[in-house]
Amino acid sequence: MLSSSAHSTVDARPEIASSWMRSQLSGLDSDTTPRLDRIDVSSDGCLRRAAAPVLDRICREFDGAPLVFVLADHDARILDIRHASPAVRDAVAWMGIEPGIRLAEDEVGTNAVGTVLEARQPLLVHGPEHFMSAFHEFSCFGQPIIHPITRRLEGVLDVGGGAGEDHRYFAPIAQRLVGEIEDRLALSTPVAQRNLLAAFHSAARRKERPVMVLGEGMVLATPAALDLLDPADHAAVRAGADTAHTTAVTNRLTLESGREVEFTCTPVDGGNGVLVDFAMARTSPKPQPRPSVEEWPLLVVGETGTGRTTEAVRAAGPGGAIVDAADVVHTGEQAWAVGLGRQLEQDGAVVIIENVHFLTDSMATLVARLIRGTRRHVVLTSTSANDDAGIHPSLVGLCAARRELAPLRRRRHEIPGLARRMLAEEAVTSDLRLTPATLQVLAAHPWPGNLAEIRRVIHALARTRSAGDIIPTDLPAPYREVGTPLSPIRHAEREVIVAAIEAAGGNKLKAAQSLGVSRSTLYNRLRVLKIA
Repeated sequence: MLSSSAHSTVDARPEIASSWMRSQLSGLDSDTTPRLDRIDVSSDGCLRRAAAPVLDRICREFDGAPLVFVLADHDARILDIRHASPAVRDAVAWMGIEPGIRLAEDEVGTNAVGTVLEARQPLLVHGPEHFMSAFHEFSCFGQPIIHPITRRLEGVLDVGGGAGEDHRYFAPIAQRLVGEIEDRLALSTPVAQRNLLAAFHSAARRKERPVMVLGEGMVLATPAALDLLDPADHAAVRAGADTAHTTAVTNRLTLESGREVEFTCTPVDGGNGVLVDFAMARTSPKPQPRPSVEEWPLLVVGETGTGRTTEAVRAAGPGGAIVDAADVVHTGEQAWAVGLGRQLEQDGAVVIIENVHFLTDSMATLVARLIRGTRRHVVLTSTSANDDAGIHPSLVGLCAARRELAPLRRRRHEIPGLARRMLAEEAVTSDLRLTPATLQVLAAHPWPGNLAEIRRVIHALARTRSAGDIIPTDLPAPYREVGTPLSPIRHAEREVIVAAIEAAGGNKLKAAQSLGVSRSTLYNRLRVLKIA
């Protein structure tokens, strides 16, 4: 028999000896009275709800037996205690064991709750195997409770009794009860999570396949996916998954490791989440070719800050001349038109006419005539090609080709990489780093100003910090917080409403009519979806 005053590893089982060592390293004294600090615990948690009927039944089944059943959560906090006999109830109460007490190994030493959580495996602690002598009169068997859907460790069920009792039947009782509790946890899990789990298991039949499932409050990943991704990559993957509203979307991504991957995000039917399947990219993405002879004039369309000028210059090639329609306000229509006419009369490189959506109808008609009469190639840029809010139909019909630049909110998976590259360009040293949490916050922001807006934010960060990790609280105040992410369906609904309002020129009554809903319904959806 082991001494109650000093613990020796002689003849002790390895798991008990390891626990004693951890207890001693925590600074515990085996002969002192354990400190049992109590806090109130919720009576409505999912684990307690799932276990309550099971504990009710087992107490009736073992009525009068010298047994105690202790339910604890993942933090070793006791949620419920049931006794099958008054004698055991009195002994446990005398010890001060009650709901709200924490039986963590670093607080009370080796026991069948805290040690089970530490080792994540079932364990019998018999009499003097408890680290503290105050518990030597009890023998207990702890069985971990694993959520069958999320595979998270939810807590422990401890079946115990006096040290002199036959403890051999503790284990089968605990295992049977935990099986029933886990079944009830599965039944109480929302249908959406069960659908996500089914999709994950179906996709992960081959262990070497890198796949993930992303849902509300739920992330599942195969070992291959965890090995593939660095923490900073997760923000880009989650942002890419947000684009899979109703159909599968494939994105290309350069990982922190430098590897190129393609990941396909497929909405899970009835799961309110996305299945992400990774594959190594076979070839490098091809650069956007210059337009052929048949593709001039070229129209480049994109929201403010999406890089219209950069794309226009890339398409035009070296030596291109830029004329900005926004200058009409300063120079006057006549002077501006004369200057453009002179450019187009001369031979030379491509002429880029920016911001043609600012032109009046008469000026747009004049520019169209000048373009038709020139031998030079022309690129036009505009924020929109919509007749109501964009450029004049005469210019739209004149263009032989169009390039649409997607806003950042529709390619969120690129934001982490863009932010890191911008920081490398702006930072004075290489010691400045965006943490994964910060990248996730940046990826979730809508960025109405697109590339120009995120560039300003990164520039501000590089000016205020010279080294170390940039955490979310380092961001400018308007960019620090991110609301609850929308589900794919809600995200799609938001995009449709925003597009309808833009097409209606901001007129919400007209937008409601185009959507086939009342104005009050539209305003309700604007509030729910947080559309300004």
